[in-house]
Amino acid sequence: MDLVEFCGVNNCNLDALRNAFPQVNVTMRGSWARVTGSSTAVADFDSKFQSLLTFYNEHNTLPSSVIKDLLAGKRIAVSPSEATILTYTVDGRPVKPRGLNQQRLVDAMTECDLAFAIGPAGSGKTYLAIALAVRALKARQVRKIILSRPAVEAGEKLGFLPGDMKEKIDPYLQPLYDALGDMIPSAKLNEMMEDGTIEIAPLAFMRGRTLSNAFVILDEAQNATMPQIKMFLTRMGVNAKFIVTGDPSQVDLPDGSRNGLSKTCEILDGLDGIRLIRFAQEDIVRHKLVQRIVKAFDKADKTN
Repeated sequence: MDLVEFCGVNNCNLDALRNAFPQVNVTMRGSWARVTGSSTAVADFDSKFQSLLTFYNEHNTLPSSVIKDLLAGKRIAVSPSEATILTYTVDGRPVKPRGLNQQRLVDAMTECDLAFAIGPAGSGKTYLAIALAVRALKARQVRKIILSRPAVEAGEKLGFLPGDMKEKIDPYLQPLYDALGDMIPSAKLNEMMEDGTIEIAPLAFMRGRTLSNAFVILDEAQNATMPQIKMFLTRMGVNAKFIVTGDPSQVDLPDGSRNGLSKTCEILDGLDGIRLIRFAQEDIVRHKLVQRIVKAFDKADKTN
């Protein structure tokens, strides 16, 4: 937990706690809190504090109205519209499926342990997959999140890039960092990456591992070969959830290398326990121009 954000601007949340419990002394420093007073008062404080902490961890925000209701012992009701919320961004915005195919992906991960989300750039595949992973982690359905991408352009050139291995591969994984940073406060995200709760690694680093009790996402899978995707899928261990995302129209593999995503989908489509969700141009949720650009390129490809 990021205590600075939890305490609020100018410690407004902390002051609300102190006002509600004048019989205890509350001191917060860095990442720890110290509460002193009678055992009964401290126990009462701890009960309310845990309620606030649970709400904050789920929503990444703690409005004054919620603090007031929770301290008063009121239950925070969940409206029907909130039932589809997967998690919240660091500034409190709800993250939920947008459109039928995004909802299908959410439903697929409720019913199955492996899903493929295939479609054009901008359709929210990666962002939604990470939101599902964050939700599963917060609900303690899994112990860790593992995010992976093929570092295609690196290949033989990796040794010529400056820096250590992490610095060499980080540019390829930046979109994953961006999505995580949108949903988890920076201090908490750094802590989770340091202790291994969240792991981001190139696809090549998956070989030889068994991934259990984890929510695992392979992003940009159109840049993986058939053997690489097979290797990745066979890493699935006990209590694991896998999502594979990709756009077969944006392959960056060297000439002569066939992307393994399309063939994998052909082989596994219809297999019991696996879902394949195909996103279309209509699912694009980025700037309205992105949908027009994709359509224009598709039209050009068909005429050539």
